[in-house]
Amino acid sequence: MTEPVASPATPEMSYEQARAELAEVVAALESGGAPLTESVNLWRRGEHLADICQQWLDGAKAALETA
Repeated sequence: MTEPVASPATPEMSYEQARAELAEVVAALESGGAPLTESVNLWRRGEHLADICQQWLDGAKAALETA
């Protein structure tokens, strides 16, 4: 099975990939061991990953509403 080609309407990674990486980011932030600069970068990455997940969820919701 191939991944869909990313387009403006398609996030650059799958929901599963984004969710798994987001879980890793959250765990790293919760551990509290990262320096401030790294924590800020992790936070930004987490925000981006959360946006990707939301795009997938919004797309799924729209598909269900039009089905």
